[in-house]
Amino acid sequence: MGNLAERLAEELHVETVFEVPFFGGISESVVVTWIIMAVFLVISILLTRNLKVENPGKRQLAVEYAVTWLQGAVKNIVGEHGSAYVPYLTSILMYIAVANVVGILGFKPPTKDLNVTIALAVFSIIIIEYAGIHKKGVGKWLKSFTEPMVVITPIKILEVFTTPLSLCMRLFGNVLGAFVVMKLIEFVLPVGLPVIFSFYFDIFDGLIQAYVFVFLTGLFIGEQLE
Repeated sequence: MGNLAERLAEELHVETVFEVPFFGGISESVVVTWIIMAVFLVISILLTRNLKVENPGKRQLAVEYAVTWLQGAVKNIVGEHGSAYVPYLTSILMYIAVANVVGILGFKPPTKDLNVTIALAVFSIIIIEYAGIHKKGVGKWLKSFTEPMVVITPIKILEVFTTPLSLCMRLFGNVLGAFVVMKLIEFVLPVGLPVIFSFYFDIFDGLIQAYVFVFLTGLFIGEQLE
């Protein structure tokens, strides 16, 4: 168990890859995120070359189907009135999904860095509250904190801060928890079974956590738009 504690401490430790003058150290989580962004950019450029309005090729049809399906799944979460937020939620879904499973390629998943999950949660709560202000206006948005009774105003104000906290800790805790469970399984049975569970925790569970994060964010946005 001592070895597990050491491995857990190692996973929680974020290495500084290089220093940038006036900005400080750039962590490995940031570098891996840059790599993920670069890969997405290259793939996007390759897949969107020579697009046609008439007689599209199989590649274009496959890409259009994938994008339509993915955006449709996100739109079902946020609702018809939340179409403007679908691109953001889809991008976050893709990033978290890749960030969770990138460990199988030898990289440390950025979502094991609490700073990354905090940043994702803060961005989400900004979008959520912006949706409410944009839909209701500043006056009605402020008034919504007093509905249905003024006495619950402190609770509603507290929710603004507890929502990103829950999003952050849920994502971080589940990713870290999967790592702990995998190490316990490897400790009990080093050969055979860990491969099966690795497929679940490193791939399937990572994709599920990405969906849950986006689902909850979309749900909160949908509530603001009601």
